[in-house]
Amino acid sequence: MKVIIIAAGSATRLEKITKGKPKGLLEINGKSIIQRQIELFKKYNIDDIIIITGPHKEFGISNVTYVEDTNYENHDVLGSLMVASNFLNGEVLTCYSDVLFNEEILKQILNFNGEIGIPIDLDWEKNYVGRIQHPKSEADNVILKDTAILEIRKNIPNCNSNEVIGEFLGPIIFSENGAKIFVEKYNKLKKTHQGNFHNAISLSKAYLTDMIQELINNNIKIEPILIHGKWMEIDTPEDLRKAQKLFF
Repeated sequence: MKVIIIAAGSATRLEKITKGKPKGLLEINGKSIIQRQIELFKKYNIDDIIIITGPHKEFGISNVTYVEDTNYENHDVLGSLMVASNFLNGEVLTCYSDVLFNEEILKQILNFNGEIGIPIDLDWEKNYVGRIQHPKSEADNVILKDTAILEIRKNIPNCNSNEVIGEFLGPIIFSENGAKIFVEKYNKLKKTHQGNFHNAISLSKAYLTDMIQELINNNIKIEPILIHGKWMEIDTPEDLRKAQKLFF
């Protein structure tokens, strides 16, 4: 198993705190987000760690592989991930550099034995109580029917009575074949796709959620991993203050 951490983007809503440095270097009670992630991965003997960076590479973390996304301003998260496509092989876990989750959640993710799985929180709305700067409408929601993911995008306000809405945490776990399917599908799209791409204005401006929806629409099984535990995306000063109370 290897881990790819996507850390190329800028922290627009945290600029006064990050001062241009990567968001993953924000400290939560004395440890950076990325340091906390890596320590947790290493606890589970995951030592093959790749960090995708933008122009700021002040991570200072040894024994990891750095891949620089020199074109990060011209594409979004999906494009950043695919800069490291040479590492998207074998068993892989991808994650964002601004999402913290505890050991309980990592164990649930690593226990997945399908081809492509994404962690989903069905009790997600509690995370938005009192959260003003990062409202519920910005959540990456999914619609589930039984164990099938029907739709994934931001701000799904309602669903049918036999469906439920959850929130996608951000990580994706791949088997060897799942990673192969993902890369091959992306490479084909890159050669042929034009125009809007699901909720993005183009493939180059797509998020991971857009690619997941593309796979679903092509009958490629994306399985939900229903998680329980502490997790948080840190996107605003308000989020940072809350994270200080959740993660010690």
